[in-house]
Amino acid sequence: MANDEHVALLKRSVFGDSWNEWRKNNPDIRPDLVDARLLEDDLGMVDLHGADLRGASLKAAYLNSADLSFADLGQASLADASLFGASLRGANLSKADLTGANLLGVDVSGACLRGACLQYTDISRANFSGADLSGANLRIANAVETNFAEANLTGCRVYGISAWGMKLDGARQQSLVITAEGEPEITVDNVEVAQFVYLLLHNQKIRQAIDTITSKAVLILGRFTRQRKAVLDALREELRRRDYLPILFDFDVPATRDITETISLLARMARFIVADLTDPSSIPKELEAIVPHLAVPVQPLLEGASRPYAMFKDYWKYDWVLPVHRYEGLDPLLIMLSEKVIAPAEAKVKALEERRRVIEAELTRPQ
Repeated sequence: MANDEHVALLKRSVFGDSWNEWRKNNPDIRPDLVDARLLEDDLGMVDLHGADLRGASLKAAYLNSADLSFADLGQASLADASLFGASLRGANLSKADLTGANLLGVDVSGACLRGACLQYTDISRANFSGADLSGANLRIANAVETNFAEANLTGCRVYGISAWGMKLDGARQQSLVITAEGEPEITVDNVEVAQFVYLLLHNQKIRQAIDTITSKAVLILGRFTRQRKAVLDALREELRRRDYLPILFDFDVPATRDITETISLLARMARFIVADLTDPSSIPKELEAIVPHLAVPVQPLLEGASRPYAMFKDYWKYDWVLPVHRYEGLDPLLIMLSEKVIAPAEAKVKALEERRRVIEAELTRPQ
């Protein structure tokens, strides 16, 4: 149960400033307001429903099971507060500080958290795990590394939210409104991509950057020893000179899920891929992550008369893997780059695009 003295102080603060003054003079006392009920209703009950607590200092307070529904907590400090099982339904929490607060399973549906700080501290993060935030306003809220695992975010307004590193395992994210008030509503189903989609729609430079990447990016794969990297660096410079956007990534590290996903992501952005099979190390794992799954032209290179590594023959069944271009030294490779590397890759890009158009036309043709 709540501490009677703390409840009495907060009750008086609803109509004055005595609470914040007491908190200022007693910073080491953690207020105990568990199951707190402060305002009398027609039945003689008292609770926090609809209370005016604007700017109240409730830092580290125990507010478990408190009824704060429709309360005004604008600019209040709830940092590190415990609100387990409480109700904040319809409450005003605009610009409130919820840093490190525990809102496990709390009803925050329809609440306004516009500009609220929900982020982490060095030792904890705001915990909304299992909370109901359906229809809440999270506009320009700071939710960096906030825990929303298993939470219900359906219908939240997320324009301007800082969503880096949020924990969203099992969260419901349907119909998130990414546009500002007064704009036509656009919804997405993933808060982490909300910022990106909004920028894509409203920032011409972002659209131009994406168009540039997808039309000019060339992923270069190979061995990153001193000798082999010199070849890859020269390829990068030559491709850059020819107005491509070369991407050279050192994959010569142990294969992990993160590395495999990075390779796949870069390959999806690439117009085509140049893979130097000479003295292969990580190349087999890289191509295994790309070739069977993505129809992106791959132009293999091989220096000298050696054969490609044994498993490479399995990729000949994919027609986006081009014949191996053999070269004898760096200078001959660069001299023949346009004819033997770029031209075949560009021809395959166009062939694959034409195939996609034919397939799309077949699928959309009236029956």
